[in-house]
Amino acid sequence: MKSKKKSSKFRLVDGFLLIMMIIPIAFGMTLHILFNPPSNGIEIAGPLVYFTIPMPIQPLPISESQVNSWLLLISVFFLCLYLTHGISAKRPTKRQHIVEWGIEQIDKLVSDNMGEFFKDFAPFVAAIMILSAFSSLMTLVGLYPPTSDLNIVGGWALLVFILITYYKLKCGFVHYLKSFAEPVAFLTPLNVISEFATPVSMAFRHYGNILSGSVISVLVAAALQGLSSMVLGKLPGFLGQFPLLQIGLPAVLSVYFDIFSGLLQAFIFAMLTMLYISSGFPEEDYRQKLKRKVTAN
Repeated sequence: MKSKKKSSKFRLVDGFLLIMMIIPIAFGMTLHILFNPPSNGIEIAGPLVYFTIPMPIQPLPISESQVNSWLLLISVFFLCLYLTHGISAKRPTKRQHIVEWGIEQIDKLVSDNMGEFFKDFAPFVAAIMILSAFSSLMTLVGLYPPTSDLNIVGGWALLVFILITYYKLKCGFVHYLKSFAEPVAFLTPLNVISEFATPVSMAFRHYGNILSGSVISVLVAAALQGLSSMVLGKLPGFLGQFPLLQIGLPAVLSVYFDIFSGLLQAFIFAMLTMLYISSGFPEEDYRQKLKRKVTAN
């Protein structure tokens, strides 16, 4: 009886976590329906601005991509609580096996690409991949994907750039400045440009691939609609209005651009994050610096 009662409580908590995971997405869909006016024909625009907060320098717009990002964070938070609910060393659940397998793969990925020094970066890399992937997949429920907003992706790239610079400064500011003159001094201007081009290239690569996929899908669907009307428009009644050519191909494009491409770009962004941070860190010089400190003391 006690075991049955515990099982009922466990399922009740599971149900609550699942509901709390769905509510933010449902709220975002409701906002999208209420604030987005119906369009006639093709309309490709940026995120809708819900309201603007007055600020000293310039107004701060609160856009659809920002709201969707926060709603996604809430949903992912409850998803993590659901996946980790009921973790036990004696009686592991199926979801626990899946989570453990995922953690092992992330740890292995970080260890292989960044080395043992950065093994604690696994949660950060996992967070980047999950946030990017789910942001792109929001198009499947009709929401504006935050990864199609350059401001959102640019913020992620800026955070990565700060981490890159932080680890480059581990050996001191002078060592950091000298690195711009490597391998030869006359390449210093190019190295400086390359340094600041890193976050720009990361942001535009991710943003451009996601946005271009959405644009191509809309244009192809609209073109097929027009072609279907042109080919079948002379047929009587329902047959003339039936969008025959829109069946199949838009769905295939959605599978590629919305799912495959979104997941691929999330993986690429995480890989670039790991490679830029680890390659910019002068590990050998840093270890020698630590040895000199130990010797001096």
